[in-house]
Amino acid sequence: MGFEIQEGWNMRKHPHLHGNEIWGESQGIDSFSSDLGCYAENTAEDGLLWSKYQQEHQRQLFSNLGLMDDLYVDIVSPPFQSYHCEILPELASAHSENSLLDEDKMENPCAIPLSSLGILKNYGSGFRRLSGERIKVPSYGTTCSKPIPKVNGQKLSTEDILCLAGKRFVQSSSQRIDDISALSHPFDTSFLGLSYDETKDVELVQNLLASAEKVGQQQYNCASKLLSQCDESSSDTGNPVQRVVYYFSEALRGKIDRETGKSTSKGMGKQQLLDIERALVSPDLAAIVAFHQKVPFCQVCEFSGIQAIIEHVSGAKKVHLIDLEIRNGMQCTVLMQALAGRSECPLELLKITALATKSKSKLEETGERLMGFANSMNIPYSFRIVMVSDMLDLKEDLFDLEAEETIAVNATCSLRSLLATPDRLETLMRVLRNINPCIMVVNETEANHNSPFFGHRFIEALFSYGAVFDCLGGCMDQSDPIRKVSESTYISAAILNIVAAEGEERIVRHVNISVWRTFFARFGMVEEELSTSLLYQASVVVKNCSGGSSCSFHMDGKCLIIGWKGTPIHSLSAWKFT
Repeated sequence: MGFEIQEGWNMRKHPHLHGNEIWGESQGIDSFSSDLGCYAENTAEDGLLWSKYQQEHQRQLFSNLGLMDDLYVDIVSPPFQSYHCEILPELASAHSENSLLDEDKMENPCAIPLSSLGILKNYGSGFRRLSGERIKVPSYGTTCSKPIPKVNGQKLSTEDILCLAGKRFVQSSSQRIDDISALSHPFDTSFLGLSYDETKDVELVQNLLASAEKVGQQQYNCASKLLSQCDESSSDTGNPVQRVVYYFSEALRGKIDRETGKSTSKGMGKQQLLDIERALVSPDLAAIVAFHQKVPFCQVCEFSGIQAIIEHVSGAKKVHLIDLEIRNGMQCTVLMQALAGRSECPLELLKITALATKSKSKLEETGERLMGFANSMNIPYSFRIVMVSDMLDLKEDLFDLEAEETIAVNATCSLRSLLATPDRLETLMRVLRNINPCIMVVNETEANHNSPFFGHRFIEALFSYGAVFDCLGGCMDQSDPIRKVSESTYISAAILNIVAAEGEERIVRHVNISVWRTFFARFGMVEEELSTSLLYQASVVVKNCSGGSSCSFHMDGKCLIIGWKGTPIHSLSAWKFT
């Protein structure tokens, strides 16, 4: 346990330098590459809702094309509480209070096989539509709970294809299909109007869902045969549907190998996490900057998060930023530029503290680059690394706090990395509560990939990552090397970990904002309003991106939810300790 200190000051004036020689012309910050993993919303007891809603949902099951929002009834798998799912209030409250930290106590991934209906019916939020107060930013996303129109030959989105495949899968499953060939019988009239390619994509996803169901039922030979059928049409260089099926097929194979003893997940999560972290703090920022220039929700999350911090330290002469996941530090350059431009309250010192448990040398390189940027901006600057071998060793006195400084905490995609080890997460939160920053900005992926049940995780991950693949397809060329690296390195590793790993080896976990609220309340945290200027800035960022018209904003209480064509992707919230 201990810490390393790097400090540097530079009072020379360079009025024409803004750090572009070091960071490139983009002000983008790396957030997307760390968006790996998620957490499940609340579950209830097995069969709780079946008897109550069976007849109603049987009547409504096929009423709307692609209807997924009400398909949560099941005989075998325990019902899943989602945006539109009703459960008994007392059960919801009891489980919500404990779900964040106690999820793994229930973990027995093969104990609850997935029935044919259950894999989708339990996931009414299979892809969760944004709800709440809508911010008026252009958005042209489709809604899967309504018939999907095709205007002037417009292609269906990845989400539309997934919806149609889910509907078809439920229809096929309701006929008690027991063999592979029966999955490919002709579509009914609800599928008329699809092009040949769209029809093939729907069939492709349907085979993937069938394979996932067989994996959940431990019918691995049948699952492998279905995956072989997926191989005929999926590709890591194809359209977004073919790409998402390709990577989920690979993940299912990893799951099968693990369950049949051909391979083990032991060490899988830690090694993946280490490899990803090394890439994120790499001094070669060209790929990250290029990615940031093209993908709208990355810039929205980071710029808006820093904007929230800037507003809360506007009158401070000494600012201390504690960054829980600094990576390459690009977000800090945005803060530096804003602070350097203040005229009414000149900055006396910007202190940045990076908290980490590994990759010390890479963080030192980040500190050196930030030093160069601070010099170019004529900012008095201090950089520290608080390095602990185990988060349980974290203490308040490691942060070198001063009475006259104003402290802010930036938690960008960092808290979720501790979900697999709740005692360490709670240690961190207790230390932060003692530090009592003026603001803590939390930026996390808004998804549910941490259920102890394999089928729950699979469906949630399929639809949320389907939106991500659709976004990359809309913002980047098919052969874009940055897209290839993002999908094959970061996203594929996340999907594999979510699908194949179990227990503490499953390090890819996210929590939605409702669960974070419950957790933060334990530490006396209250949510802060996001300013209108912050929301305006977010809209400006989106409008300047090529795919901005498909990026949508909604307010969930005081939290900003950033989505792609209506599917939640990120959440941004600000908090204070009371």
